[in-house]
Amino acid sequence: MMEWTLAILFGGAILLLILSFSKSRQSTKAAKQELEQFSISIMEEMQELQRKMRDFEIDAEISATEREKQTSSPKQRILMREVLDLHKRGYSVEGIALETELTENEVKLLLTPYLDETKEGRKVANDS
Repeated sequence: MMEWTLAILFGGAILLLILSFSKSRQSTKAAKQELEQFSISIMEEMQELQRKMRDFEIDAEISATEREKQTSSPKQRILMREVLDLHKRGYSVEGIALETELTENEVKLLLTPYLDETKEGRKVANDS
């Protein structure tokens, strides 16, 4: 009788040990998923902040260039921001025209004040 009791207790202990391992694996998986979700949300927030900073920099550049003129409507400012952003990311005039559904001449006209500034800056830097 004593052997049966010990065997049952030993079997119960093994069963509890197996259950313990499975529960710890489940909690580890849940913790990993939670950490992954947190990481994804942080990355999304960082991308949003980078986009807002880029928009702010472009708006500052637009404001500096257009101080003489009374700036246009909010729609025109958004369009100008998009055109400048694409230009700064290396898009060609043709590519910007395709993305914004403008003609190439309209894109060149919008970029003219910004292209002239960069060319002048390069001349000065190269003359030194």
